[in-house]
Amino acid sequence: MPVEHTEHEKPMTVRRLKRRKQEGVPIVMLTAYDYPSAQIAERAGVDVLLVGDSLGQVVQGKHTTLPVTMDEMVYHTSMVARATRKALVVADLPFGTYHGSVDRALDHMVRLIQEGGAHAVKLEGATSMEALRTASHAGIPVMGHLGLQPQAIQRLGGYYVQGRTSEATQRLCDDALRLEEAGAFALVLELVTAEVALEVTRRLTIPTIGIGSGVSCDGQVLVFHDVVQYGVDIAPRKFVKTYTDVGKQMHHAIEAYVRDVHQRHYPTMEHTFFTEK
Repeated sequence: MPVEHTEHEKPMTVRRLKRRKQEGVPIVMLTAYDYPSAQIAERAGVDVLLVGDSLGQVVQGKHTTLPVTMDEMVYHTSMVARATRKALVVADLPFGTYHGSVDRALDHMVRLIQEGGAHAVKLEGATSMEALRTASHAGIPVMGHLGLQPQAIQRLGGYYVQGRTSEATQRLCDDALRLEEAGAFALVLELVTAEVALEVTRRLTIPTIGIGSGVSCDGQVLVFHDVVQYGVDIAPRKFVKTYTDVGKQMHHAIEAYVRDVHQRHYPTMEHTFFTEK
């Protein structure tokens, strides 16, 4: 007999996310890049785990997301998927993997699901409608991403708030509707004005998930390392709320370990094994 779950225990699905929007229940999304972070996030009640190509900056120490490869995304996604029982795992398609050939884009999406264990994929912008439609017809859930697009940082020239002109607002709204029509099941809105986020959220029947886009979105996403202040060596951003300083706690712990070893306070008898007589 199938195991029955309470609503809280049920695995998150694309269908349940859409119902969250209809019911007005906020969606919580957080990035995760490895087994332990995914395990911690899921146990805390996160609905969606995003294996973002932001791992290039957060985990690998690179300046942008652009150098992240498909092999790296599959590797990190597989770690997150192994730790996950309930959260929906969404994996980013890295730069250059979903433009041009639709067949090639589909192959990359299939890799993230078959090899990486993702439940869905995410792509940036509104220039890959054919790939999105093809994926949707093939049964691959695709999340869109508008506003600030890190993979287009060279064209944008920096990390700037989007949608501050009437033309930009209209373009964002039009692109959002096109993504929904093409089959996207949800849409990330990154660093857009609160007014634009509200307008897009009202127009769409699919959920919007904001990052730096105000409270009107159907859900919110932040980077794991920003939330717990773990290894983040960048200037604080206005939209980020840090809930603890794990980095400082880890620093103090390792400092104490170094001190104990230097002073021969570790290991002690309780940490030592002896030959039985």
